[in-house]
Amino acid sequence: MIDSENGVPDARLRVQIGEAGAALLRLNGSAPNAAGSLVALVRVIADEAARNQRFASAVAGALGHTAETAPPAVTAAAPRKTPARRATRAPGPFDPFDAFRDGGEAGLRDRLAPLDVDRLKDIIAEHAMDYDKLAMRWRTPSKLQERIVDRVKALSTKGDAFR
Repeated sequence: MIDSENGVPDARLRVQIGEAGAALLRLNGSAPNAAGSLVALVRVIADEAARNQRFASAVAGALGHTAETAPPAVTAAAPRKTPARRATRAPGPFDPFDAFRDGGEAGLRDRLAPLDVDRLKDIIAEHAMDYDKLAMRWRTPSKLQERIVDRVKALSTKGDAFR
């Protein structure tokens, strides 16, 4: 008899489950923590796959099932479009907070002056200084430098009234 939900003969599936159980029992003799962890992991995966068809499809794909061996319900799922990922910026060439601490505002401005727009945007992105989502659109180095100096000063002196 074939199980209608997954296309695997009931008898063969029961044999496979029995073999897996026997292997887990052997493992329990030598590494009980590993056996318990594997049992818990398989239980969580099986429960989620039973509830969520997309997850079941992803598990089948990750385990290398082809269209011939995958269950019909799994292969019938439409592929999902993945959203375009934004490019991640490189880390900034230096930490502006260290430059401010070492040389004050003038020292920070001196370190920012030779940087091009991309390097300035790297610093802004790395230190989350684009709070209003405008700085990454700017193309003028002086505006970007001002944003960095303003944010570094504001964040460096935050809480000074309580010291």
